[in-house]
This record gives sequence, structure tokens and C-alpha cells, in this order.
Amino acid sequence: MNKEKNFAKDLIQFIDSSYSAFHATKNVERILIEKGFKKLKLQDRWKLDKEGKYYITKNNSAIVGFEIGKGKIEEDGFRLIGAHTDSPTFKIKSNPEMTIEDSYLKLNTEVYGGPILNTWFDRPLSLAGRVNIRTEDPFKPGELLVNIEKPIMIIPNLAIHMNRKINEGVNINPQTDTLPILSTINDKFQKENFLLKLIGENLGIEVDDILSFELFLYGVEKGSLVGVNEEFISIGKLDNLAMVHAGLYGLLDSDLGRATKVLVCFDNEEVGSETKQGAASPMLRTVLERITLAMGKDREDYYRALSNSFLISADQAHALHPNYVEKQDPTNRPIINEGPAIKLAANQAYTTDSYSSAAYEAICRSIDVPVQKFVNRSDERGGSTIGPISSSQLAIPSIDIGNPILGMHSIRELGGVMDHYYIYESFKEFYKI
Repeated sequence: MNKEKNFAKDLIQFIDSSYSAFHATKNVERILIEKGFKKLKLQDRWKLDKEGKYYITKNNSAIVGFEIGKGKIEEDGFRLIGAHTDSPTFKIKSNPEMTIEDSYLKLNTEVYGGPILNTWFDRPLSLAGRVNIRTEDPFKPGELLVNIEKPIMIIPNLAIHMNRKINEGVNINPQTDTLPILSTINDKFQKENFLLKLIGENLGIEVDDILSFELFLYGVEKGSLVGVNEEFISIGKLDNLAMVHAGLYGLLDSDLGRATKVLVCFDNEEVGSETKQGAASPMLRTVLERITLAMGKDREDYYRALSNSFLISADQAHALHPNYVEKQDPTNRPIINEGPAIKLAANQAYTTDSYSSAAYEAICRSIDVPVQKFVNRSDERGGSTIGPISSSQLAIPSIDIGNPILGMHSIRELGGVMDHYYIYESFKEFYKI
């Protein structure tokens, strides 16, 4: 299992350096550039070459990489894999400094997405994101990525002696209970603009030049392989950076076929996708149409290309939990390291239908990759993905799949080494057809 473990270790390194959605996008961009992909700007007129490799970014938190196929785009269409760069966390509010009786300095935060709140307690935390700075053109402010590379804060639990029912389950108030502390305060401590000063020191810029920021908390503990045989991957943000990683290397390592290969990594899936860089935006359909036009085709050819395309919406799935087996559907119970799961829902929370399910399963069977099925219990409400949202923008056949994991939306999730390699292999095969 050496190649599978090495691939899992590469995933861990990728996630450990993807401190925010901005950093994840930058990592994908760096790897694409290393592999010969050329950056296109949305404001420029595109000139594309047959078998050329290109990418675009949106908001610096979403990215689309593509390789022009050998065939005719109107006849052979697009092979698309979609994922997302964001994960549940806490976002730092404006004017965040809060003091408690001149004893502690805290930061005011708000919840981003749907994290399991109690998993963030008693963990060494840091912050990362982007900072916009002043330039001569107010409509083109400068942008810098920031990462405070050390644990600077923590969200402490209340001692059991002061809350005897804590192990019976407690309500967590995100405005009062989950605010991280940074420091104690003494007479020499200056709390005014503390965060901006910290950012300025980290980036080597003046506080007065900072116009705005988007900063998020993250756990600083590194990922690892766990289990008797190191068969599990323990790390945060498996949902959904594992699919970004597998999709990226599926794109890079697959043979070029007649279809145009596309990897799209949206942002803001965890908060509904309704942003200019989210799956509910026209971003992807605009890029696909511009590819078609830049290849000398017309709008009719674009619609023909869509009819010959296929989209894999790649997000994680729920594995059977050994301590909560009653939570899983009675007959559809994905197990970690038994292969990717096709996700189905009668209410169309997943975009899979019998055609798309058959197509993906046939691909997997052709390369001996095992496939599982995930369906929610009929009395449980499941989550959603970019699949149905993308289908509302692009009327093409699509499927929702993902690797089964435990602890989804925890600060530290658990996935399978073999599963990550299985899904990567299926992506390679999908792209080359």
C-alpha cells in the first residue's frame, strides 16, 4: 500500500498548507503552473490552442483548470469534476477585539458554515485569509495572503465542576461560548487595533494601509495517518479539500482524450454557494462558453458541447459510524476504504440519476475500483452539494459522489487511505474517456 500511503501523505501536506480557501486556491494554482498551465484573465480576450492547458481564478478563492481535448468540442464536449475550497470554520468580525474585565483579550467571531462546534474547544488555533491594502486605484486594492503560523488563540471549555451536565449535552451559543482568547492584559498591553497590528507585523506593512480583511480560524495540529495499519487519514478539511486534491491530480495525471478536461473548485459551498465564485453563479457556464467561442465555435456549438458533457460533483459522503449504526440507512452503508460512494436522494438533494450512476459505476468497474451507495435514512434530513446547484446552471448529466468519512464538519475528520486513491484512479479514467 506504499503508493496509496504516499498519495495520502501528499493530501495531508496539501491540506496542512491550505489554511483558508484563498490558500487552497493558491496551492492549486501553484501546482497547475508547475505542470505547464497558463493563466487566463477574465477581462482579456482569450486565444486558446488545441490541447492547450489553461486556468482562471475568481475572487482568488475559486479556480477552474482545463485542458483542451483532441476532438471537436461541439461533438466531444467537456468532462467536468467539481469540488469546493471552503470548509466550516469561524470568521473574524470587523472590530473584533473584546476585553473581559481588563483580564483577557478575545476576538469576536461568527460561524462560517456548519462546524461541529464542540470540536473547536481546547485546540490550539491560528488565523489565515486575505488582507486588502490601499493602492492608488480604489477599485484595484492590493491583496495579500496572511497566515499567522503559530498557535495564538484557544477556545477554552468550561470546567465540569462549573457545568456538571456537560457530558449530557449542552447548548453552545456561538456569540458567547466560542470566542477565542488571545492574551491576558496588563498595564502595558495595548488592545486597540491589536489584530491589525498583528497582521501588519506579519506582512511587513503599515496598519494605515490595511483597508479590509477576510480572516478565518484554523486548527494548527498537523494531519496524520492513524490506525494499526495506518489505513485512516485524520485531518481537518477532508470535506472538501480531499476532492480538490484528487480532482487536481486526476486532471494532471490522466491521458488527454477527445473531450476537454475541466476541474472547477468553487468557493462558499458551505454557506449556500450563492456568491459570484459559488456554484450558483454563472462562473462555470461562462467559462465553458468562452472556451467554446475561443476555439472558433459559435453559441450553437456551445449548446451542442453541453449536450455531450458530463459532470462529477465530488464531495464527501457519510461512512457507517461504528458507535451509531442506527443513524445509517438499513441497506446502504458505506464503509471507509471500501471505495467511493455514489450519493442518491429522492428529493434531488443529490443530482445522481440512474443514467449518471450507471456511467460512473461502469468507469469504476473497468479499472477494478469498488463502488458503494449512500442514501440518507428516510427519517433523517441530509446535506446538499454543488451537484444540484450546478445542474440549475448547466443542464448536463451529472452525478454526486464522495468518499465515506467520519466526523464530517469536525475540526478533525477521518477518511480512508485506500478510498482517496480509489477516487483519484476513477477521476483519471473519467478524464481520459
